[in-house]
Amino acid sequence: MKFFADTADVNDIRDLAEAGLLDGVTTNPSLIHKAGRDFIEVVTEICSIVDGPVSAEVVALDYVGMMREAEILRKIAGNVAVKVPLTIDGLKTCKSLTDDGTMVNVTLCFSANQALLAAKAGATFISPFVGRHDDNGFDGMQLIGDIRLIYDNYAFETEILVASVRHPIHVLESARIGADVMTAPPSVIRQLVKHPLTDKGIEGFLADWAKTGQKIG
Repeated sequence: MKFFADTADVNDIRDLAEAGLLDGVTTNPSLIHKAGRDFIEVVTEICSIVDGPVSAEVVALDYVGMMREAEILRKIAGNVAVKVPLTIDGLKTCKSLTDDGTMVNVTLCFSANQALLAAKAGATFISPFVGRHDDNGFDGMQLIGDIRLIYDNYAFETEILVASVRHPIHVLESARIGADVMTAPPSVIRQLVKHPLTDKGIEGFLADWAKTGQKIG
């Protein structure tokens, strides 16, 4: 499973990339606002750090407006994936862009039927929001399972990009189901390395090493 970081913080992105943990990055207007930086500037910098797809979202709601903004975004770098909402105009934009060779991430997916439409429109990625789905009384992981089944049934090439990941269990279950990608805040990605027995083991080894009185180098 590919790991994307859901952030516009370049320091976090650089740190995770240096650890070999990043295959791409997703951003959205809320994350850009949190970063407090110019949109084009920060996306350009992210694209220089990460070789994989970097999702940059349009804010227009109509087809003409989305295409106008997409033209600006895809000129930033060759690894930009234009992010569009799951609406009719968003799907029209998706088809036009993918037909022209541009990666597209269709976002704000909350049903398997929506995911089916995105795949038919040629989306590179579909982003089902599991955390928000859970928040509203639905089963986010069931949604991922349904999309995986449908895509496999018809050999759709659209990659399932699990979004709105809240905790390590979301990552684990997504991997078990066979999602192609997960995107999570850097804090969640770092949680994956944590285990109390790992910490306990390190403490024990260090205590025993100290008793030897030795040094390495």
